[in-house]
Amino acid sequence: MSILSGKKVLLGITAGIAAYKTASLVRLFIKAGAEVQVIMTPAAKDFITPLTLSTLSKNPVHSSFTNEEDENDMWTNHVELGLWADFMLIAPATANTMSKMASGTSDNLLLATYLSAKCPVYFAPAMDLDMYKHPSTKNSFETLTKFGNTMIPATSGELASGLVGEGRMAEPEDIVSFIEKDILNQLPLKGKKVMITAGPTYEAIDPVRFIGNHSSGKMGFELAKAAANLGAEVTLIAGPNHLSISHASVHVVDVVNTEAMYKAAHAAFPTADIAILSAAVADYTPKDVATQKIKKKDSSLHIELVKTKDILKSLGAIKKEQFLVGFALETNNELENAKGKLIRKNLDMIVLNSLNDAGAGFGKPTNKVTIIDKKMNTLAFGLKSKAEVAIDIFNEILKRIHA
Repeated sequence: MSILSGKKVLLGITAGIAAYKTASLVRLFIKAGAEVQVIMTPAAKDFITPLTLSTLSKNPVHSSFTNEEDENDMWTNHVELGLWADFMLIAPATANTMSKMASGTSDNLLLATYLSAKCPVYFAPAMDLDMYKHPSTKNSFETLTKFGNTMIPATSGELASGLVGEGRMAEPEDIVSFIEKDILNQLPLKGKKVMITAGPTYEAIDPVRFIGNHSSGKMGFELAKAAANLGAEVTLIAGPNHLSISHASVHVVDVVNTEAMYKAAHAAFPTADIAILSAAVADYTPKDVATQKIKKKDSSLHIELVKTKDILKSLGAIKKEQFLVGFALETNNELENAKGKLIRKNLDMIVLNSLNDAGAGFGKPTNKVTIIDKKMNTLAFGLKSKAEVAIDIFNEILKRIHA
């Protein structure tokens, strides 16, 4: 999965011959899982049609503040467009448009949107050789870069004039790759390894039956997605579940019982920078597992249970530089029990959720958590989706590992 998946891309197209390449550019963003809206300067329509771009982007193309064919049509809000985007790309960026961007001139919708955008802005210059080398153009490059915009350098090649040299807009594939790498390099967990456990464990009674719990694994899977989206390389150790995750940075290790999860966690932990144990691990397992299905004979059945290995405590005992996070699902004396667990198991942080809170707990799309760190700082959050909770958890981890 591309880091662009789910991103909102605002593509600004200006009046250069390279505008014909933007059809491929839109397709590549869509293929990467991004949502695309297009703004064209009026003159850009001479090089590629709005119909082509709206068809590919599956969104209307914006070119003027109002519909040119209906003067009573709604105003196109450049501020809303700028706020909507995760990033803006101006490609091709002509010498004329870059000069206006640098000077703050706002004589069309694209420039007005650029000037009001709060998101990162990339620009891909495209022009003839002499224009590219002109001092005024170089000045535009320097000014726009000083403003915090990111330039995607032009390449050398045959130009529309027939000359050969610098000024050719980067190819669509290279533009997308450039932006992907730039985003990745800025992510706070770039180069970090994160281990996460998720879901239940099943302890066999016989070949048919098991002891388990109602954990769905949703919280752990959302944590894995959040970590990967922050740039981490993730090992997700998952007990039995019906979930799926598609991200190039997430490696899933499927396990069934506590013993298998223990081994997988201990294999991944030494190289992990952050470990989050959100799995609902079975505390007990049958002492003896029947090799054949137990027949229903008597009115009662007695199964001797023994304690399983405490994965979280065992990792806390060997922890070095890792930031170790545990989960506590409680039904009474929640804060006291969670704080006690944090101390006993040598954790850096614990995430408390209570079955007494409506919307929290196993199998639900939402959760309500309280985060406690090793200094006993306590931060309570309201009911949120598990995806939002995962982001909150990582925000708190990042505050502490960068402190």
